[in-house]
Amino acid sequence: MDRFTALNVFRTVVELGSFAEAARRLRLSPAAVSKNIRELEAHLAVRLINRTTRRMSLTEAGALYHKRIADVLDDLDDADATLGPLQQEPRGLLRVSAPMAASLVALSEAIPRFLERYPEITLDLRLDDRRVNIIEDGFDLVIRGSDRLENSSLIARKLLVLDHVLCCAPAYLERVPALTTPEDLRRHECVQFTLSGHADEWTFHKASRSVSVPVNGRYKVTSSLAVRDALRAGFGVSLTPRIYVRDDLASGRLVPLLTDWTPMDTTLYAIYPSARHVQAKVRAFLDFLIETFASRIR
Repeated sequence: MDRFTALNVFRTVVELGSFAEAARRLRLSPAAVSKNIRELEAHLAVRLINRTTRRMSLTEAGALYHKRIADVLDDLDDADATLGPLQQEPRGLLRVSAPMAASLVALSEAIPRFLERYPEITLDLRLDDRRVNIIEDGFDLVIRGSDRLENSSLIARKLLVLDHVLCCAPAYLERVPALTTPEDLRRHECVQFTLSGHADEWTFHKASRSVSVPVNGRYKVTSSLAVRDALRAGFGVSLTPRIYVRDDLASGRLVPLLTDWTPMDTTLYAIYPSARHVQAKVRAFLDFLIETFASRIR
């Protein structure tokens, strides 16, 4: 048994929760993954993982062993890193997942500048509003409109607070009941961004008062830009990040509503695996994100 390989296999199986996923990540056959686990258990004379054809779970001994070896393997990675250049040049494939609307509005135009600055980096940027699993899906960094993490091994770095605005087209207001309080939304056609954590309930604040209103409508969609298009067409009313409709509000194509109330907001975070040694390519992209969002969003 190659003990170092066996430890790496065990750690990967535990953190991905799957023998098959660990095999794909480590580029080993499923049989090789199983063999390493069996040999490690034989060496330790203890069962680490309970497994059936459908699921696996850590034993008490396995959970304790995983915690200890994870720290040891991280220390070994750090030791290896200290042997390289103190300021390693960012290079290699960088896989990033980011929300489509925020990226198209505030990020994508700046990406060529990042690639010109770091010619040794190849960027695989996946624009998708759905929530991905950074570990299982193999991303180096994700941008997400939430600070809820899959597990404690992730770090969230705040990038930007997206303030929201309730708005619609002037033509919509001409044919609907008055909208003067948040409760009036119950009688309106509300366009809902279904991937939001508040798709079915919108919250507004005024002084010390807070009002949460259940909303519903005939159009539910997974794209913030599609919500904007529906508003422009005069279909209904929606609560959307102001940056997506800033030009429409300035031109009068859309008008703000309930302006004496403050809607909820959303915070964008850069999320990446926790480690004392952050890869140079990840650090470079994180610095670029902070710089870009600070300059693009006012």
